[in-house]
Amino acid sequence: MSRVALEEKRAWGMLLVAIVSYAVFLAVVLGRSGDEPLARTPYVAALLWTVGGAIVANIVLHIALAALFPEDAGTKDQRDREIHRFGEHVGQSFVVLGGVAGLVLAMAGSDPFWIANAIYLAFVLSALLGSATKIVSYRLGFHPW
Repeated sequence: MSRVALEEKRAWGMLLVAIVSYAVFLAVVLGRSGDEPLARTPYVAALLWTVGGAIVANIVLHIALAALFPEDAGTKDQRDREIHRFGEHVGQSFVVLGGVAGLVLAMAGSDPFWIANAIYLAFVLSALLGSATKIVSYRLGFHPW
């Protein structure tokens, strides 16, 4: 049985934290909407708390993984660095798309609710795509060009 690299474990953690934090955000915002239009729903506090919570959760998860697997902590080989870089580059595509979507929505005069949500969704998709890319690279093999 092959050992799972610490960096792959971190990618799994980031994937799960991104899913859970965005699900919490959606549950809170949609739960508050009631009969009002969605764009009038208070979202700022929920967005800030879920983003902050996701950051703290990832930090705690990284520390916990390093404590649980001390033999792997602090050891990254060339393959780990290349997979990390590749995953980050792939994930960043959604950050760019989110920025463009935010600009387009702003130029179209959209409500700040939609602009903020489009950008937040892009960050979440970036984390998901980057993490999934890393996991697939670890599982199926990574072959740099």
